[in-house]
Amino acid sequence: MRHAAVTYGAALAAMLAAGCGYTPPGKPNPADRPRTPAQITDFDFLFQQNCTGCHGDDGKFGPAPPLNDPIFLAIVPDAELLDVITNGRDGTPMPAFARRLEGPLEEDQIKIIAEGLKKHWKSSKLSEDKLPPYTVAAKDEATSTADTEAGKKVFARACASCHGDNGQGSSEGHKPGRINDPDLLSLMSNQTLRRIIITGRPDLGMPSFAEDDGRPGDYQPLTSEEIDALVALLASWRNQPRSGATVTLNVRK
Repeated sequence: MRHAAVTYGAALAAMLAAGCGYTPPGKPNPADRPRTPAQITDFDFLFQQNCTGCHGDDGKFGPAPPLNDPIFLAIVPDAELLDVITNGRDGTPMPAFARRLEGPLEEDQIKIIAEGLKKHWKSSKLSEDKLPPYTVAAKDEATSTADTEAGKKVFARACASCHGDNGQGSSEGHKPGRINDPDLLSLMSNQTLRRIIITGRPDLGMPSFAEDDGRPGDYQPLTSEEIDALVALLASWRNQPRSGATVTLNVRK
């Protein structure tokens, strides 16, 4: 009996020495309890569960524009990232992720994703000051015709070598397809068009606004005004007659 008492006393002393962090055998450790979806705060997990289906693994090679893109992350305002993830983008497949809008994420989780994109993938070598601004310029309807005509000239210099003179695409199998497709353009807001013109699609081989790959030898980087003109041209193609059944979307410009 004395031996048993000594053993118990030693065990009790060890427990007391361990302090409050001691978990008796058989008692669940609170740290091991499974977390609810609303409690997950890991960027990689949140991105994998909510973003890769459209934007691709590691933010590349998805049907939607890549998020792992240094130019994009250099120009997109923090508030814009937060807003688009929270509220979605009207007229496009990008949904609202905020729980208050019937999405799957809490506000702090949205913030983790928005901030995590730049923490993980933004390049310190790019300066926003040397790049065209992200936000599309507001234009009066009276200038739209002039912008469209200007856009045709820019398109001939920057886009036609891959997409055809009028955006109809190329008959060559290795060339990009038709871009003057109303159904395709109805899925992209003017802001999305501007972003793609600036960044290109590096995951698909499309050059950025500044790269001369596949373009004339005297090619110069596009100015912000020329990018606006291209957006106006593409937006005008969005309103062309469609063949067959159509779906009308209210595109946010």
